[in-house]
Amino acid sequence: MLKKAKVLIIEDEGDIATIIRDYLSVNHFEPYIVQTGQEAIQTIKNCPPDFIILDLSLPDYDGIELCRQIRENCNVALLILSARSSDTDKVLGLGFGADDYMTKPFSLSELVARIKAHLRKQDRWLLDNTEKVDLIQIDQMIINKNEYTFSLNQKHIPLSAKEFEMLYFLMKNSNQVFSKAQLLDAVWGYDTYGDENTITVYIRRLREKIEVNPSCPVYLQTVWGVGYKFSTQNHS
Repeated sequence: MLKKAKVLIIEDEGDIATIIRDYLSVNHFEPYIVQTGQEAIQTIKNCPPDFIILDLSLPDYDGIELCRQIRENCNVALLILSARSSDTDKVLGLGFGADDYMTKPFSLSELVARIKAHLRKQDRWLLDNTEKVDLIQIDQMIINKNEYTFSLNQKHIPLSAKEFEMLYFLMKNSNQVFSKAQLLDAVWGYDTYGDENTITVYIRRLREKIEVNPSCPVYLQTVWGVGYKFSTQNHS
């Protein structure tokens, strides 16, 4: 029997949490619910999930801050599910490490589709890592797919799972230009439900981590009207 993916639901509205849990159970997941940020942190530590659904409005924690804390210690895919629908909240959530963002009211079938897409991508990534040593070095940057590590000037730079996957994809295909839709498909594994603003946020976060001057990037370049590329040219 295949192992069911464990999904942690961080949601203080009991009715919504129960509906999500029951629907995920029917779709062959192993869901469990916590209602506070403190419970979430402890649960993740004691029983690491395969996927996290996070509501931003919790009684004891600001959801964005909780997202940041989770991401500091855990690379598992995280989807924010919130009634907050402003672009600011989406940008903040994605900026602090969320892999996806859905607004309430929401479609349960779409939620399941997104979870499955993230898990498929994660499974493919782990399978690929077992095939061979996969290391790329460009200038003073080294990205190691097997160890899931990235270093710059011999210093380890922490990256979230999706930051790592996007940077690896761009470095592996350096000097090729990719649209936002292509990057969504390559990194998230789907293009039907994706929000292309996600790519903008992740590019900005990566520039802050690898560029000397993020406002004038040398490596992660924008090709206006087309997309982004990792440039290996004219770095002198």
